[in-house]
Amino acid sequence: MPIYLKKEEVESTVHKAILSKRSMGLVPTMGSLHHGHLSLIEKANKENDIVWVSIFINPTQFNDPNDLSRYPKNLEKDYGLIKNICEKIKIFSPNEKEIYGKTPTLQKYDFKKIDVELEGKHRKNHFNGVATIVSKLLTLIKPNKVYFGEKDYQQTQIIKKLICLENINVNMIICPTVREKNGLALSSRNNFLSNIDRGNSSIIYKSLNLLKSNFINSNLKSLRKNIINDINKKKNFKVEYLEIANAETLQIDEKINPKKQYRAFICVRVNEVRLIDNILLN
Repeated sequence: MPIYLKKEEVESTVHKAILSKRSMGLVPTMGSLHHGHLSLIEKANKENDIVWVSIFINPTQFNDPNDLSRYPKNLEKDYGLIKNICEKIKIFSPNEKEIYGKTPTLQKYDFKKIDVELEGKHRKNHFNGVATIVSKLLTLIKPNKVYFGEKDYQQTQIIKKLICLENINVNMIICPTVREKNGLALSSRNNFLSNIDRGNSSIIYKSLNLLKSNFINSNLKSLRKNIINDINKKKNFKVEYLEIANAETLQIDEKINPKKQYRAFICVRVNEVRLIDNILLN
């Protein structure tokens, strides 16, 4: 089995690694691993002497108790997938008490409004919760590199801000989104979709590419409206948001500045499953 360590053992192992000047990479996850996670772990394994994978379903980033309670869990399967990559990978899968003590509490940060746009509008304090757990993991494990996927682009920008705010000495590696054959971005939540809904979810990535293809020469307001209508025509599908935002600030600019980069961000509810995705437009 991969090496699983308790918090005290983690601290000791990290101390020894630092003394021996061995490079360390961290892949933070909430478990229920899929090929997107595995691609991050594989990259970390190639680039570091020691790889840590954290598996922790973080309660402070959930604003919906039902979403927290039904989040998929399968530690035994996760351990097996990690073992197939490398048996020397170290796993930190703590309980709530190891991380938060008696009561889970989140730290409040000033993220200059990037935490209140897009996902932040629909998930209050979500990114404060994300930053709280990532800060704890970076402080504990002290990796040289930490790995995140581009599917959660807004989250990557939050972590960049966190690293600056707390002056953490770590190199953040952002890896491309891994997709199913039909273009659907891989997510642990995809397992909650029926086969029909999973197939129909190809419309999400197709819609983002349609925006990308017509970004420069189209009436974006009209195009966006038509895309939303087309997705909403699908049975069980409802667009929660579709926005074009400045890739750096995540602000919705009234006029497109061709000298700046923009991304399209989308969230679609399929029954009760929230599917998010994004794409660089220019």
